[in-house]
Parts: sequence; C-alpha cells; structure tokens
Amino acid sequence: MQIAAAQLSEHVKNGLRTLYTLHGDETLLVQEAADALREAARLQGYSERTVHTVSGANFDWSEVLASGGSLSLFADKKILEIRIPGGKPGKDGSVALQQLAERTQGDETMLTLVMLPKLDSMTAKSAWFDALGRFGITVRFESIERRDLPSWIAQRLQQQGQRVAAGEEGQRALQFFADQVEGNLLAAHQEIQKLGLLYPAGPDGAPEALGFDQIENAVLNVARYDVFKLSEAVLGGQVARVARMLDGLQSEGVSEVLVHWALAEDIRTMKRVKDALQAGRPMPMALREHRVWGAREKLYERVLPHISSVTLANLLQAAHKVDGLIKGLKQPDWPLGGWQALQRLAGMVCMACMPPGPARGARS
Repeated sequence: MQIAAAQLSEHVKNGLRTLYTLHGDETLLVQEAADALREAARLQGYSERTVHTVSGANFDWSEVLASGGSLSLFADKKILEIRIPGGKPGKDGSVALQQLAERTQGDETMLTLVMLPKLDSMTAKSAWFDALGRFGITVRFESIERRDLPSWIAQRLQQQGQRVAAGEEGQRALQFFADQVEGNLLAAHQEIQKLGLLYPAGPDGAPEALGFDQIENAVLNVARYDVFKLSEAVLGGQVARVARMLDGLQSEGVSEVLVHWALAEDIRTMKRVKDALQAGRPMPMALREHRVWGAREKLYERVLPHISSVTLANLLQAAHKVDGLIKGLKQPDWPLGGWQALQRLAGMVCMACMPPGPARGARS
C-alpha cells in the first residue's frame, strides 16, 4: 500500500506496520522519515538494529536473509534496514526482497525498512517493488520544486519557533533564501537550523520575526543546479532564474556542451511539435510522439500556441551558431566566450517562451 509522504507522521501515531519502503531523490526527506520510523520503533521495544547497504552486483544477499530470520539473545524486537543507493537490487536481490516481504506478514518481532533513491518507471513496475508494496507500506518523496521552496522554508522556520517579517519584506526574504539553496535541500535544512541558533525565540516563546537583512547576512549561497531543471526554467520564461542557474552551472564545472545540448534539444523538439501541429496533429498526440511528458508537457502546451515557426527557425539558427562558438569558431555579433553565448541563447529562448502582453519582462 502506498501512502503520501505528508500522511506518514499521522500513520505512525496509529501503530507501525512490519515493512516500509521509502524512495525518492531528496535524501533529507527520506532520512527524516526513516528517523521517525526508527524512533517510533524504539518506543515500541525494537531495541536492536541491523543495517545492510547493497553495493555492486556481487552483494551477498544471504546475509540479509539471515538477518531477517534471527534475533539476538538480547533483543525481543529488531529493525532490519536495507539501503539500496543504486536503486537496482539485481537478480538475487529481487528474489531476496520478495522473500523478505512475504516473511514480514504477521511477524511483529521484525521491522523491515527499505531505503531507495528515485525509481524509474521500469523499476517501479518490477516484481520485487510490487511485493514491497503489497506486503508493506511504500512512501514516495517528491523533490521540492523551486516554486514551493519559499513555503517549505517558512514551514520549517515555524517548526523551530521562527518566522519571517510580515508583508513584502518577508516574501522577499523567502525568495532570497530559496535562490540561495535551490537544488540543495540538505543544505537548506542546515541553513534553517543555523538561523535557529543565531536568532532563537524570545524568553516568552514568541516566534522570532526574521527580516531580510538577517537572512541575507546569515544564509550562504549553497544552491546546486541541474541542467534538466534549467530546461524547465527556460521554457517558463524565468529570465533572472535562468541567469543564476547558468552562473551556478558554470561555477560547478558543468560542460558547456551539455548545457548547449539541453537548450538546443528543447528548441529542436519545439520545432518538431510545432510542425506536427501545423500538419493537423492534436497537441497530446504530437507531444507524445516526440517524447514530451511531465512538467515539460505542461510548459510546451502553454508555449507552443503563441510561438511562431519563424521564431523557432531563428532560435535553431542561433543554437547552431553557439555550437560553433563552443567549438572555437567565431561568429559575427556574438560573444567570444561560450558561457556568454549560452547566456544570450537562453535569454532568447526565455523571451520567446514568455506569454505575449504585459507579462513580459524579467521574472525570477
């Protein structure tokens, strides 16, 4: 059975099951959920804990199966924790996990906890993952998107007795905080904890209202950017955010070629889908044929009706020029540096993807 991440704390209050599977690409959220389950288990008498980390194809699953079938002389209840950082248990692991899942039924002496990264669609349909879901509880932890990050930060501040100043100043502080920690939730958590140490609640327990200057002076720039998230920001017309992301990717040593590929691939795909639409294809069919889905699907649906084929052809030509620049060729009226050229190309795509009318302009 699958439950939402937000439901886990309430679920734990009503008693533990014998098998839990936690998966997602936000290490902080998975770890916090595992901590909550361990603490609840400790209170219910699970005094022993065995941890197995699956590493490589030659991992010995017999040790895991043995751990799951025995208790020590000093414990009545035990936690068996299985961590699979790569998300693929292999053939032997698939069989072992199915056996373990079946064993957990009715065995109140063993709590089995399986921790996984974000799973691809094929893995999520595998027999071993299906068994974990049928015999236990699975919880998926989604990434905190940039648009949701300010409210997540505000909620975490509230949990430690703090809040931002009211009105525009507080909103500006949260946006600044989110810009500094985007893509690095663990570091965001650490920066929030640091604010708790620097500005504790008053003697009456009233929440400390943090102003913009306090947050600006305290919060480090620990943002980490993903080239594929860059694509979403560009298609969303978020000019200021795109500029920050490109600066961050450059400072992290990401290849110019990879960034150019991401930008050019979106331009090419938009052109293909636009051609399909003009040929009479319905939008859903055109997007599916060109492998556009998820968050990008919604962005394409918003952008394509108002972007012209001429604009897309011009963007393709610009992407071709930047490809040459990155490879050392000179292009008239273009910056000599590859990153400067990428900034210009990304800005062109952002402007083209903005909705027409007064909404145009720099957006963060």
